[in-house]
Amino acid sequence: MVITGSDLEGINALKSQLSLSFEMKDLGHLRYFLGIEVDRSSEGYFVSQVKYATEILHRAGLTDNKIVDTPLELNVKYNPTDGEILSNPTLYRQLVVVLRILGYLKGTLYQGLHFSSTSDLKLKAYFDSDWAGDLTDRRSTTGYCMFLGNSLISWRSKKQSVVSHSSAEAEYRALPHTTSEIVWLRWLLSDMGVYLSEPTPLFCDNKTAIHIAHNDVFHERTKHVEIDCHFVRHHYKKRTIGLHYANSELQIAYLFTKTYPSKRLQFLSSKLNMCCRPS
Repeated sequence: MVITGSDLEGINALKSQLSLSFEMKDLGHLRYFLGIEVDRSSEGYFVSQVKYATEILHRAGLTDNKIVDTPLELNVKYNPTDGEILSNPTLYRQLVVVLRILGYLKGTLYQGLHFSSTSDLKLKAYFDSDWAGDLTDRRSTTGYCMFLGNSLISWRSKKQSVVSHSSAEAEYRALPHTTSEIVWLRWLLSDMGVYLSEPTPLFCDNKTAIHIAHNDVFHERTKHVEIDCHFVRHHYKKRTIGLHYANSELQIAYLFTKTYPSKRLQFLSSKLNMCCRPS
């Protein structure tokens, strides 16, 4: 387990109390935990998964030097009937990834997330949706990412549970899920002594979705998302969130819903504060 805090006496007291009931060994500063490697310096923390990714590549038997610079082909769309049926799908089910993604992992093996020691404690978030992106069932994908200062602390990419009639509806269905995460993070931060007095800025590239959140009147076309509207409006009025328009160039959440060529992918990844392990 990982124990952290600013009260060293309290940490030592906790470890002493736990050692009375459990056999324990103090491993010192955090280095490796649940597949995550942590490098510590005066500039902050660098988190990566080199060992874990290397083990996946070894299990897949990818020992050649072939790499790709994007995890998916540009504008690729897959169907359940694509490709050939595997005679033994066990390895695929264990890996839960495909060969191209593994090729991308090989080329980015030493990349990770940097958490700066000088980062401020202001929360902000970006969200997006890929309308009707699944060619089989036409469901959309929700994607969001959240930052504390310039440090990425939460992210998600998940297919929506229902089919949306428009891009605005798909975007609006993504909004309450993002808002729920913000509410939880604000509660967690306050429990840790970080109180946010200002609304958390939430960036979206769909002006219609923003307008629906701002509008007290529910029109005929928004009745089917009325509960979502009430939830978002509640937290907008409470100043938990503040909705802002982000143009497509700076919409970081695109990374979680769409495919991009290498140069654009690298630009968006850099905005997540992803970089190679410092020497």
